[in-house]
Amino acid sequence: MKNKIIDASYFRSLLKDGMTIMFGGFMGVGTPDLLVKEIMKSGVTDLTLIGNDTAFPDTGVGPLIANGQVKKVIVSHIGTNPETGKRMIAETLDVELVPQGTLAERIRSGGAGLGGFLTPTGVGTVVEENKQKITLDNTTYLLELPLKADLAIIQASIADTRGNLIYHLTARNFNPLIALAADNVVAQCEQVIPVGQLAPECIVTPAALVDHLYVGEK
Repeated sequence: MKNKIIDASYFRSLLKDGMTIMFGGFMGVGTPDLLVKEIMKSGVTDLTLIGNDTAFPDTGVGPLIANGQVKKVIVSHIGTNPETGKRMIAETLDVELVPQGTLAERIRSGGAGLGGFLTPTGVGTVVEENKQKITLDNTTYLLELPLKADLAIIQASIADTRGNLIYHLTARNFNPLIALAADNVVAQCEQVIPVGQLAPECIVTPAALVDHLYVGEK
């Protein structure tokens, strides 16, 4: 069986300038802070981040924004992070705002291999700009395209050595979704236990979706 546990050096070797990274978390809860710190240490730049929000300047992916390593974010809101707003106004950061349900479905579509989906959300607002509109049964929809990433960084509570994951309460949020939609998936785990100790019905993200496990430096 492949040993999926990696160290910080190996994780940094997965990073490159200009890559797209999906991250779990809701206002920082469920965002793998140790992996974010390693991305900062790596010095990679021109990143595109995809996730629910940019948290706060000092939590979640906020430090990456403040450190100037990000060129674009695709998120549902930026209101809790003034640094994101400042950089957007200064045009040093490209911000694509997506309704939260639409964002989740775009990620799910990317993971499911779909070409897109139709939704009425955003019709008649700025959300429809530069998007194809389709009318079916007298209802107008926007064609929303799927999202995928080079790398997904997720936070799990417990993993077994094979990579099956469970989450702690609301830290689950976007993490299972993004595990489906990235070429490479790294899960930061609080604890890694032997295979067979997780009840199968409790596993949320199966091992087949997880490439690497990270438990931090001792």
